[in-house]
Amino acid sequence: MSNKGAKGPRIGIRHLQSFLLFLGLTAMHIARLNVSVAIVAMTNSATTNPNFPEYEWTEKHKSYILSSFYWGYIVTLCPGSFLCRRYGAKVVLFIASFGTAVFSMMTPWCISWGGWQVFCAIRILQGLFQGVIFPCVTEHLAMWSPPEERNRLGAFSYTGTDCGTVLAMFISGMIAESAMGWPGISYVSGALCAAWCVLWLIFGSNNAPESRFIGEAECKYIESSLQHNEDFHDRIIPIPWKAIWTSVPFLALLVTRCAETYGLSTLQAELPSYMNGVLNMDIQSNAVFSSLPFLAMWLLSYVYLIAADVLLKKKFLSLTSVRKLFNTLSFWIPAAALIGIGFLNEEKKVLAIVLMTLSVGVNSGATIGSSLNTIDLSPNHAGILIGLSNTVANIIPILTPLIAGEIVTDKHDRGQWQIVFGLAAIIFFVGNCVFLVWGTAKAQPWDADDYLKPKDAESCSEKKSPPPAIAPPIDPVLEQTISWPERYTVMATD
Repeated sequence: MSNKGAKGPRIGIRHLQSFLLFLGLTAMHIARLNVSVAIVAMTNSATTNPNFPEYEWTEKHKSYILSSFYWGYIVTLCPGSFLCRRYGAKVVLFIASFGTAVFSMMTPWCISWGGWQVFCAIRILQGLFQGVIFPCVTEHLAMWSPPEERNRLGAFSYTGTDCGTVLAMFISGMIAESAMGWPGISYVSGALCAAWCVLWLIFGSNNAPESRFIGEAECKYIESSLQHNEDFHDRIIPIPWKAIWTSVPFLALLVTRCAETYGLSTLQAELPSYMNGVLNMDIQSNAVFSSLPFLAMWLLSYVYLIAADVLLKKKFLSLTSVRKLFNTLSFWIPAAALIGIGFLNEEKKVLAIVLMTLSVGVNSGATIGSSLNTIDLSPNHAGILIGLSNTVANIIPILTPLIAGEIVTDKHDRGQWQIVFGLAAIIFFVGNCVFLVWGTAKAQPWDADDYLKPKDAESCSEKKSPPPAIAPPIDPVLEQTISWPERYTVMATD
């Protein structure tokens, strides 16, 4: 590609792709997370519209329903990367959202027929469909985001997860109390996913040259900034597995992502239990308190986005420095807050809520800090990297409550909770130290589309290009005009 200095329009199709990803993540996260509100309405009709069936499910049944989504989700994270590379993000994301919509619409009828067991089965299937989302989103961003706009477009797209989390809590509660009752939660969620599918089919494109709406200037700007050759999108780039798994920056990112999920799952899952047991606060039943941390997360995401944009545009910091700075803020501030909360007593409830909200909100900087780092390390294999890292990292939330359960035998004992929070703080601290020492935002050598070719080319030349019996003389003056047989090219240049 030429015209490396060309610039596309200030607002173009690349921004539309980012906005579509934002809407998609919002819709699919509403469908994913509305179950926490829906299950309350389904088991306690007195708190919502009483004109719909009520089910007598035990706490054990509820826990199966709440966790079943992730049984399917973790299975398709890695396959999602390969599906995206093979068929493109447009097809795979469409199928993911359409499948989520269909099963959301079917949920009320299926529950009336098969009870909580069928509800679990539906959630597992939805998890299977949604497991492909983040590998596809990352791959799509890598194809559409010029390096200098990667933070802006990527971070904005990912804020759809925070928006979906907040809206899932607010909207689901209002729908359950309305004339639609708790079945309306599933119907609205399914309709949102289906509506997004229509927009995605019309405006979504796997890459800039494929888009029907993009202008020539913007297309050249994107492709040249990504250093794509003319035939780049027609080739399948082999995956350098050995290079990936022996790459120090990638392994450092893997450790960092695991540390993030451990700390964040402690903040989200264990803090409400601590506040209930030690501070005598029933925060889980208070929609405002429950949604405050996620609202803070959503809003602070834009603060991080703007700050990163300014730092990079003014060239105050390099991209690597921005990644490490924001990751440090999003890890070490929550670590300090966790330790502080463990020393609060019942008289400091307001301070506890402030610290909880602050710690979860500040952690949103991890998106710009380490989550987008997969695209930095390898734009060509970004989907593979996010699939691998998310698969490993999503095992951690399964372990977090088990570890906390072994430590906390008495939920009213503040000393036991201090151990839980101290352990999470240490993991936060160490995980960020690993990223500070070995992390980088520079593209790795194994990202090159011809990384695996030199060795193959050399072996082929040895087999198919035997040296000539008599080496032809090379005249310094005439060498430009001598026409050599193609099979002698390697020797002549040697």
